[in-house]
Amino acid sequence: MRRTLAGLMITALIVVFLSIKLNAFRDYQIAEIGVYVTAVAGLSVLTGLSGQISLGHGAFMAIGGYTSALLLLHLGWPFIIVLLIAAAAPAAAGAIVGIAAARLRGPYLAGATLMLGVALPAIALAYPGTFGGDQGLNVVFTAPGWLGSSFPLTRWQAWVTTATALVTLFLLANLSRSRIGRNWRAVRDDEVAAALAGVNVAMSRVLAFVVSAACAGLAGALLAITTALVAPTAYTITLSITLLTAAVIGGLGTLPGAIWGSLIIVLVPTYITDLATSHGLSTKISANIPIAAYGLILILVMLAFPRGIQGAVRRLFVGFAQHEKEGTSESS
Repeated sequence: MRRTLAGLMITALIVVFLSIKLNAFRDYQIAEIGVYVTAVAGLSVLTGLSGQISLGHGAFMAIGGYTSALLLLHLGWPFIIVLLIAAAAPAAAGAIVGIAAARLRGPYLAGATLMLGVALPAIALAYPGTFGGDQGLNVVFTAPGWLGSSFPLTRWQAWVTTATALVTLFLLANLSRSRIGRNWRAVRDDEVAAALAGVNVAMSRVLAFVVSAACAGLAGALLAITTALVAPTAYTITLSITLLTAAVIGGLGTLPGAIWGSLIIVLVPTYITDLATSHGLSTKISANIPIAAYGLILILVMLAFPRGIQGAVRRLFVGFAQHEKEGTSESS
Protein backbone atom coordinates (compact mmCIF):
# COMPACT_ATOMS: atom_id res chain seq x y z
CA MET A 1 0.00 0.00 0.00
CA ARG A 2 2.92 2.36 0.62
CA ARG A 3 4.06 1.71 -2.93
CA THR A 4 0.59 2.62 -4.23
CA LEU A 5 0.51 5.82 -2.20
CA ALA A 6 4.00 6.77 -3.36
CA GLY A 7 3.03 6.17 -6.98
CA LEU A 8 -0.06 8.34 -6.66
CA MET A 9 1.92 11.15 -5.04
CA ILE A 10 4.50 11.05 -7.82
CA THR A 11 1.69 11.16 -10.37
CA ALA A 12 0.21 14.20 -8.63
CA LEU A 13 3.55 16.03 -8.75
CA ILE A 14 3.95 15.20 -12.45
CA VAL A 15 0.46 16.53 -13.21
CA VAL A 16 1.09 19.76 -11.30
CA PHE A 17 4.36 20.27 -13.17
CA LEU A 18 2.79 19.58 -16.57
CA SER A 19 -0.21 21.82 -15.88
CA ILE A 20 2.12 24.72 -15.12
CA LYS A 21 4.37 24.17 -18.13
CA LEU A 22 1.71 23.36 -20.75
CA ASN A 23 -0.94 25.58 -22.32
CA ALA A 24 -4.64 25.87 -21.44
CA PHE A 25 -5.73 23.24 -23.98
CA ARG A 26 -3.37 20.65 -22.49
CA ASP A 27 -4.66 21.55 -19.03
CA TYR A 28 -8.16 20.84 -20.31
CA GLN A 29 -6.99 17.47 -21.61
CA ILE A 30 -5.45 16.65 -18.24
CA ALA A 31 -8.80 17.48 -16.65
CA GLU A 32 -10.54 15.19 -19.14
CA ILE A 33 -8.14 12.37 -18.31
CA GLY A 34 -8.91 12.82 -14.62
CA VAL A 35 -12.63 12.59 -15.37
CA TYR A 36 -12.29 9.38 -17.34
CA VAL A 37 -9.86 7.76 -14.90
CA THR A 38 -12.44 8.18 -12.13
CA ALA A 39 -15.22 6.58 -14.17
CA VAL A 40 -13.15 3.87 -15.87
CA ALA A 41 -11.58 2.77 -12.58
CA GLY A 42 -15.01 2.10 -11.09
CA LEU A 43 -16.18 0.28 -14.21
CA SER A 44 -12.99 -1.78 -14.31
CA VAL A 45 -13.59 -2.89 -10.73
CA LEU A 46 -17.20 -3.79 -11.54
CA THR A 47 -16.40 -5.80 -14.67
CA GLY A 48 -12.91 -7.03 -13.91
CA LEU A 49 -13.29 -7.96 -10.24
CA SER A 50 -16.96 -8.82 -9.82
CA GLY A 51 -17.55 -10.04 -13.38
CA GLN A 52 -20.59 -7.86 -14.15
CA ILE A 53 -20.90 -6.09 -17.50
CA SER A 54 -22.41 -2.62 -17.64
CA LEU A 55 -23.21 -0.77 -20.86
CA GLY A 56 -25.02 2.07 -19.11
CA HIS A 57 -22.46 3.81 -16.92
CA GLY A 58 -23.07 7.03 -18.80
CA ALA A 59 -26.42 7.15 -17.00
CA PHE A 60 -24.70 7.18 -13.60
CA MET A 61 -22.43 9.95 -14.85
CA ALA A 62 -25.55 11.87 -15.90
CA ILE A 63 -27.00 11.55 -12.38
CA GLY A 64 -23.78 12.88 -10.87
CA GLY A 65 -23.51 15.67 -13.41
CA TYR A 66 -27.08 16.92 -13.05
CA THR A 67 -26.97 16.58 -9.27
CA SER A 68 -23.85 18.73 -9.05
CA ALA A 69 -25.22 21.27 -11.53
CA LEU A 70 -28.50 21.70 -9.63
CA LEU A 71 -26.73 22.04 -6.27
CA LEU A 72 -24.25 24.60 -7.57
CA LEU A 73 -26.94 26.51 -9.46
CA HIS A 74 -29.63 26.72 -6.78
CA LEU A 75 -27.80 26.29 -3.46
CA GLY A 76 -24.21 27.34 -4.16
CA TRP A 77 -22.79 24.75 -1.76
CA PRO A 78 -19.02 24.16 -1.44
CA PHE A 79 -17.80 21.90 -4.17
CA ILE A 80 -16.48 19.23 -1.78
CA ILE A 81 -19.99 18.73 -0.40
CA VAL A 82 -21.46 18.82 -3.90
CA LEU A 83 -18.97 16.17 -4.97
CA LEU A 84 -19.94 13.87 -2.10
CA ILE A 85 -23.64 14.21 -2.87
CA ALA A 86 -22.93 13.71 -6.57
CA ALA A 87 -21.37 10.37 -5.62
CA ALA A 88 -24.13 9.39 -3.18
CA ALA A 89 -27.03 9.96 -5.60
CA PRO A 90 -25.81 7.56 -8.33
CA ALA A 91 -24.67 5.14 -5.63
CA ALA A 92 -28.31 4.88 -4.54
CA ALA A 93 -29.32 4.34 -8.17
CA GLY A 94 -26.54 1.77 -8.46
CA ALA A 95 -28.00 -0.11 -5.49
CA ILE A 96 -31.33 -0.39 -7.31
CA VAL A 97 -29.64 -1.55 -10.49
CA GLY A 98 -27.46 -3.90 -8.45
CA ILE A 99 -30.52 -5.59 -6.95
CA ALA A 100 -31.72 -6.32 -10.48
CA ALA A 101 -28.19 -7.32 -11.49
CA ALA A 102 -28.14 -9.92 -8.75
CA ARG A 103 -30.79 -11.79 -10.75
CA LEU A 104 -29.33 -11.23 -14.23
CA ARG A 105 -26.29 -12.69 -15.93
CA GLY A 106 -24.18 -12.02 -19.01
CA PRO A 107 -26.03 -10.53 -21.99
CA TYR A 108 -29.22 -10.03 -19.96
CA LEU A 109 -27.40 -7.75 -17.53
CA ALA A 110 -25.66 -5.95 -20.38
CA GLY A 111 -29.01 -5.40 -22.09
CA ALA A 112 -30.63 -4.06 -18.93
CA THR A 113 -27.83 -1.56 -18.30
CA LEU A 114 -27.89 -0.61 -21.99
CA MET A 115 -31.58 0.31 -21.65
CA LEU A 116 -30.72 2.38 -18.57
CA GLY A 117 -28.00 4.23 -20.45
CA VAL A 118 -30.38 5.04 -23.30
CA ALA A 119 -33.45 5.97 -21.26
CA LEU A 120 -32.16 7.91 -18.26
CA PRO A 121 -30.59 10.92 -20.03
CA ALA A 122 -33.91 11.43 -21.85
CA ILE A 123 -35.51 12.44 -18.53
CA ALA A 124 -33.89 15.85 -19.00
CA LEU A 125 -35.97 16.30 -22.13
CA ALA A 126 -39.17 15.33 -20.32
CA TYR A 127 -38.63 17.95 -17.58
CA PRO A 128 -37.03 20.95 -19.30
CA GLY A 129 -38.03 23.32 -16.50
CA THR A 130 -35.80 21.49 -14.05
CA PHE A 131 -33.07 20.02 -16.21
CA GLY A 132 -32.91 22.58 -19.01
CA GLY A 133 -34.12 20.32 -21.81
CA ASP A 134 -31.78 19.74 -24.73
CA GLN A 135 -29.93 22.98 -23.91
CA GLY A 136 -28.90 21.63 -20.53
CA LEU A 137 -27.74 23.59 -17.50
CA ASN A 138 -24.79 25.94 -17.24
CA VAL A 139 -22.32 25.14 -14.48
CA VAL A 140 -20.41 27.96 -12.85
CA PHE A 141 -17.09 26.83 -11.36
CA THR A 142 -14.29 29.24 -10.52
CA ALA A 143 -10.83 28.98 -9.03
CA PRO A 144 -10.59 30.00 -5.35
CA GLY A 145 -9.58 33.58 -4.65
CA TRP A 146 -6.45 32.67 -2.70
CA LEU A 147 -4.86 31.45 -5.95
CA GLY A 148 -5.05 34.96 -7.38
CA SER A 149 -7.24 36.56 -10.00
CA SER A 150 -4.90 35.58 -12.85
CA PHE A 151 -4.78 31.87 -12.00
CA PRO A 152 -6.01 29.89 -15.06
CA LEU A 153 -9.32 28.12 -14.55
CA THR A 154 -8.23 25.20 -16.74
CA ARG A 155 -5.26 24.57 -14.45
CA TRP A 156 -7.51 24.53 -11.40
CA GLN A 157 -9.89 22.15 -13.18
CA ALA A 158 -6.94 19.88 -13.97
CA TRP A 159 -5.85 19.89 -10.33
CA VAL A 160 -9.33 19.19 -8.98
CA THR A 161 -10.09 16.35 -11.39
CA THR A 162 -6.65 14.80 -10.91
CA ALA A 163 -6.89 14.98 -7.13
CA THR A 164 -10.33 13.34 -7.20
CA ALA A 165 -9.10 10.63 -9.56
CA LEU A 166 -6.07 9.85 -7.40
CA VAL A 167 -8.14 9.68 -4.21
CA THR A 168 -10.59 7.38 -6.02
CA LEU A 169 -7.75 5.12 -7.16
CA PHE A 170 -6.34 4.97 -3.63
CA LEU A 171 -9.70 4.03 -2.11
CA LEU A 172 -10.40 1.43 -4.79
CA ALA A 173 -6.93 -0.07 -4.32
CA ASN A 174 -7.60 -0.48 -0.60
CA LEU A 175 -11.04 -1.90 -1.31
CA SER A 176 -9.79 -4.41 -3.88
CA ARG A 177 -7.22 -5.75 -1.39
CA SER A 178 -9.78 -6.04 1.41
CA ARG A 179 -12.19 -8.85 2.19
CA ILE A 180 -14.75 -7.16 -0.05
CA GLY A 181 -12.39 -7.34 -3.01
CA ARG A 182 -11.63 -10.98 -2.31
CA ASN A 183 -15.37 -11.69 -2.20
CA TRP A 184 -15.80 -10.01 -5.58
CA ARG A 185 -13.10 -12.21 -7.09
CA ALA A 186 -14.64 -15.31 -5.58
CA VAL A 187 -18.06 -14.44 -7.01
CA ARG A 188 -16.54 -13.68 -10.40
CA ASP A 189 -14.67 -16.99 -10.56
CA ASP A 190 -17.38 -19.32 -9.22
CA GLU A 191 -20.62 -18.15 -7.60
CA VAL A 192 -21.51 -21.59 -6.28
CA ALA A 193 -18.13 -22.09 -4.64
CA ALA A 194 -18.27 -18.55 -3.23
CA ALA A 195 -21.71 -19.20 -1.72
CA LEU A 196 -20.50 -22.48 -0.19
CA ALA A 197 -17.57 -20.58 1.32
CA GLY A 198 -19.99 -18.24 3.08
CA VAL A 199 -19.94 -15.29 0.69
CA ASN A 200 -23.23 -13.43 0.27
CA VAL A 201 -23.24 -13.47 -3.52
CA ALA A 202 -26.19 -11.11 -4.01
CA MET A 203 -24.84 -8.55 -1.55
CA SER A 204 -21.40 -8.66 -3.18
CA ARG A 205 -22.87 -8.01 -6.61
CA VAL A 206 -25.00 -5.12 -5.33
CA LEU A 207 -22.05 -3.56 -3.49
CA ALA A 208 -19.92 -3.71 -6.64
CA PHE A 209 -22.58 -1.76 -8.52
CA VAL A 210 -22.86 0.79 -5.70
CA VAL A 211 -19.11 1.44 -5.67
CA SER A 212 -18.87 1.61 -9.45
CA ALA A 213 -21.89 3.92 -9.75
CA ALA A 214 -20.44 6.24 -7.09
CA CYS A 215 -17.23 6.52 -9.13
CA ALA A 216 -19.26 7.29 -12.24
CA GLY A 217 -21.20 9.96 -10.33
CA LEU A 218 -17.95 11.61 -9.25
CA ALA A 219 -16.81 11.57 -12.86
CA GLY A 220 -20.10 13.10 -13.97
CA ALA A 221 -19.67 15.97 -11.51
CA LEU A 222 -16.08 16.49 -12.65
CA LEU A 223 -17.19 16.50 -16.28
CA ALA A 224 -19.79 19.14 -15.43
CA ILE A 225 -17.23 21.56 -13.98
CA THR A 226 -14.77 20.82 -16.79
CA THR A 227 -17.18 21.54 -19.65
CA ALA A 228 -19.27 24.11 -17.69
CA LEU A 229 -22.41 22.41 -19.01
CA VAL A 230 -24.59 19.36 -18.40
CA ALA A 231 -26.83 18.29 -21.27
CA PRO A 232 -28.35 15.01 -22.51
CA THR A 233 -26.01 14.93 -25.50
CA ALA A 234 -23.03 14.56 -23.13
CA TYR A 235 -24.31 11.28 -21.66
CA THR A 236 -25.30 9.24 -24.69
CA ILE A 237 -24.77 5.50 -25.05
CA THR A 238 -21.56 6.36 -26.89
CA LEU A 239 -20.09 7.56 -23.59
CA SER A 240 -20.96 4.25 -21.87
CA ILE A 241 -19.35 2.23 -24.64
CA THR A 242 -16.30 4.50 -24.59
CA LEU A 243 -15.85 3.87 -20.87
CA LEU A 244 -16.05 0.11 -21.35
CA THR A 245 -13.64 0.31 -24.28
CA ALA A 246 -11.14 2.22 -22.14
CA ALA A 247 -11.44 -0.34 -19.35
CA VAL A 248 -10.84 -3.24 -21.75
CA ILE A 249 -7.92 -1.56 -23.54
CA GLY A 250 -6.25 -0.60 -20.27
CA GLY A 251 -6.83 -3.96 -18.60
CA LEU A 252 -9.98 -5.05 -16.79
CA GLY A 253 -9.68 -5.29 -13.04
CA THR A 254 -6.47 -3.23 -12.89
CA LEU A 255 -6.43 0.34 -11.64
CA PRO A 256 -3.35 1.39 -13.66
CA GLY A 257 -5.27 0.07 -16.65
CA ALA A 258 -7.85 2.81 -16.06
CA ILE A 259 -5.09 5.37 -16.55
CA TRP A 260 -3.83 3.74 -19.76
CA GLY A 261 -7.34 3.51 -21.18
CA SER A 262 -8.19 7.10 -20.27
CA LEU A 263 -5.00 8.40 -21.89
CA ILE A 264 -5.94 6.66 -25.11
CA ILE A 265 -9.56 7.81 -25.32
CA VAL A 266 -8.60 11.43 -24.57
CA LEU A 267 -5.38 11.84 -26.55
CA VAL A 268 -5.91 9.60 -29.57
CA PRO A 269 -8.98 11.44 -31.01
CA THR A 270 -7.22 14.81 -30.91
CA TYR A 271 -4.08 13.44 -32.52
CA ILE A 272 -5.96 11.49 -35.20
CA THR A 273 -8.25 14.42 -36.03
CA ASP A 274 -5.33 16.84 -36.33
CA LEU A 275 -3.48 14.35 -38.53
CA ALA A 276 -6.51 13.85 -40.79
CA THR A 277 -7.12 17.59 -41.10
CA SER A 278 -3.48 18.25 -41.93
CA HIS A 279 -3.79 15.77 -44.80
CA GLY A 280 -6.72 17.67 -46.31
CA LEU A 281 -9.61 15.42 -45.23
CA SER A 282 -12.99 17.04 -44.68
CA THR A 283 -14.26 17.88 -41.21
CA LYS A 284 -17.01 15.25 -41.44
CA ILE A 285 -14.55 12.49 -42.29
CA SER A 286 -12.05 13.66 -39.66
CA ALA A 287 -14.74 13.53 -36.98
CA ASN A 288 -15.48 9.86 -37.71
CA ILE A 289 -11.88 8.67 -37.91
CA PRO A 290 -11.37 8.53 -34.08
CA ILE A 291 -14.26 6.06 -33.82
CA ALA A 292 -12.55 3.76 -36.29
CA ALA A 293 -9.27 4.28 -34.43
CA TYR A 294 -10.92 3.13 -31.18
CA GLY A 295 -12.04 -0.08 -32.86
CA LEU A 296 -8.64 -0.68 -34.46
CA ILE A 297 -6.78 -0.09 -31.18
CA LEU A 298 -9.19 -2.36 -29.32
CA ILE A 299 -8.70 -5.16 -31.84
CA LEU A 300 -4.91 -4.81 -31.83
CA VAL A 301 -4.71 -4.73 -28.03
CA MET A 302 -6.97 -7.77 -27.66
CA LEU A 303 -4.94 -9.73 -30.22
CA ALA A 304 -1.53 -8.76 -28.88
CA PHE A 305 -2.34 -8.25 -25.20
CA PRO A 306 -5.49 -10.14 -24.11
CA ARG A 307 -5.20 -8.66 -20.61
CA GLY A 308 -4.90 -5.12 -21.85
CA ILE A 309 -2.03 -2.66 -21.80
CA GLN A 310 -1.43 -3.07 -18.08
CA GLY A 311 -1.25 -6.84 -18.51
CA ALA A 312 1.40 -6.36 -21.20
CA VAL A 313 3.36 -3.96 -18.97
CA ARG A 314 3.19 -6.40 -16.08
CA ARG A 315 4.33 -9.29 -18.29
CA LEU A 316 7.20 -7.16 -19.59
CA PHE A 317 8.42 -6.36 -16.09
CA VAL A 318 8.05 -9.99 -14.94
CA GLY A 319 10.01 -11.19 -17.97
CA PHE A 320 12.71 -8.59 -17.34
CA ALA A 321 12.95 -9.59 -13.67
CA GLN A 322 13.24 -13.27 -14.58
CA HIS A 323 15.91 -12.47 -17.16
CA GLU A 324 17.90 -10.51 -14.57
CA LYS A 325 17.51 -13.34 -12.07
CA GLU A 326 18.72 -15.93 -14.60
CA GLY A 327 21.66 -13.73 -15.50
CA THR A 328 22.60 -13.36 -11.84
CA SER A 329 22.38 -17.13 -11.30
CA GLU A 330 24.60 -17.85 -14.31
CA SER A 331 27.25 -15.33 -13.22
CA SER A 332 27.37 -16.81 -9.72
